[in-house]
Amino acid sequence: MLSKLTLRQMLTLPYVVLVVLAAAVIGVLSYRAGSDAVDTLSDHVLTETVGRISQAVDKHVSGSEAVLETAFPADMPAPVSIKGEVEALRTRLWQATTVHLDPNNYAYYGNRSGQFIGLWRFSETEAELRLRTDPDTPRSIYRYSRMSGALKDPFVESRIFDPRDRPWYKAGQSAATQTWTSVYIDFKTLQLVATRARRVANAAGEFEGVVATDLLLEHLNQFLRKLKLSANGFAFIVEPDGNLIATSRGPHIRKGANGNNERLNAAASGDPMLVATYHAVKSLTTDADAKTGFNTAAFKGPDGKTIQAGYARLRDKAGLDWTVAVAVPRSDFMQKVTDNVRQTVALALLACLLIGATGFMVLNVIADNLRRLAAAARQFGDGVIDAKIPVDRADEIGELAKSFAGMQKQLLTDRLTGIANRESVVRRIEDRIVRQRRRGDSRPFAILFVDLNGFKHINDYLGHDVGDAVLSEIAVRLAGNVREEDLAARFGGDEFVVVLENVANRVDAMSARDKLERALAAPLKSLEGLAVDKLPPGIGAAIGVAVCPDDGHDLETLIKRADYDMYQRKPGDTGTDPTKTGAA
Repeated sequence: MLSKLTLRQMLTLPYVVLVVLAAAVIGVLSYRAGSDAVDTLSDHVLTETVGRISQAVDKHVSGSEAVLETAFPADMPAPVSIKGEVEALRTRLWQATTVHLDPNNYAYYGNRSGQFIGLWRFSETEAELRLRTDPDTPRSIYRYSRMSGALKDPFVESRIFDPRDRPWYKAGQSAATQTWTSVYIDFKTLQLVATRARRVANAAGEFEGVVATDLLLEHLNQFLRKLKLSANGFAFIVEPDGNLIATSRGPHIRKGANGNNERLNAAASGDPMLVATYHAVKSLTTDADAKTGFNTAAFKGPDGKTIQAGYARLRDKAGLDWTVAVAVPRSDFMQKVTDNVRQTVALALLACLLIGATGFMVLNVIADNLRRLAAAARQFGDGVIDAKIPVDRADEIGELAKSFAGMQKQLLTDRLTGIANRESVVRRIEDRIVRQRRRGDSRPFAILFVDLNGFKHINDYLGHDVGDAVLSEIAVRLAGNVREEDLAARFGGDEFVVVLENVANRVDAMSARDKLERALAAPLKSLEGLAVDKLPPGIGAAIGVAVCPDDGHDLETLIKRADYDMYQRKPGDTGTDPTKTGAA
């Protein structure tokens, strides 16, 4: 057969074969290297997203326990009758709803005589008292302002409301400790609500009534819808029976055959990908031996393509049992890698036609970038939160690296102030503790807990936009007055945390604290030209110090110590040692 070929053909065909083989090798190696890097980073992104949702759920539900304890402390007996205790009870209910006004703005109590008192907070100053002192009459609704404000003329409901017939009362009466009722649709707001209830005893230790608080779940639904996932990614929260609590796409409540609103089950949602993800995650979380914590899995979707998911089962001592899941088609993660492979092969073909050596050079450059990207991904997956992701290329690999770097920054940066966020500083402190315990780094380090003075007045009198500007300016001052190796982060609200990576002793830490207090005490540019006559003089901040290992060897203790020290320095405030009382 070769004898039939011309010399030109004999010299050309082998070279064409080599070019094709070289292009194929480049494509395969690029795809495999990119696939490894994507798998590592995608798993981490999924678990981080599940973690963020879990934190949102925990923040959403944890405050309800404190609401019940504030309304009826465990050692405080319930009165036999509400009639003579209305003022005292409404004061305690006001204080209870102040603990977590959003979302726990409704707290109430019903006793075995059929009496009822409930407080619904519309805002920090406006409320509605729902009262039923006679078991045979409807409730009276009173509007009033501030905790001890005078009650306005009542509105009397048309139907009789007997608390003893309500699910929350029956659940609280039969449970030995705090308990959650089933999630239900509120007939007034048409939104999902969960109720936490606890039985209350009288002075004789006998059952007297049930105290409860409602938890609106629409905030969780809004949180999921604001998550920045991929084009086809989604997240949801479900109960063990599959009923949706929240979802980032599609409804979680639908109209029933009778025209009434009803819960939507994930298995009947009509979204093929959501249904497939629900069944896959359910099979992984219902087994008694199922993994705890945040996990990832991959499975085939309804179209036969791979879906990557992160999931976690959330439980608490009051009986809450929810499952959080985040799912993204693998093709979404691989899109940039696939596009990159196509262009790489085309460039390799052209390069091999010119000179084989150029092709090998391109392969080496691409492989080196992908290896560095994979190495950074592994570091990030191992907990090195400041792992550097290479972004020095201007092509598709650079875009891939920048996109992952953007995800990393988004997870670790506070959106408002631009400095590190709570997750970032928590990881830094935990890593520093690990280094001190296991890696022989015995040098002390310090944590500064910063809380602004009078910040609430800024929001109240000048508005939240000015408050946001003040927080951003404070963040700039904090970041500009610490060393390069230290970390300044927004911890939440008007609270900031500074990690002093290495200090000689407590005096050294207090010196750094004094420097920051002076920097924060200077007049704020964001308040220049504004009417600040209603603000207390000298905004500034109170800063508490905790030094490791002198004040503790774990994150929680160090934060509590610094918080306690901060309150000792706050004008007009006194603190109680949180490590001894359990208060933060």
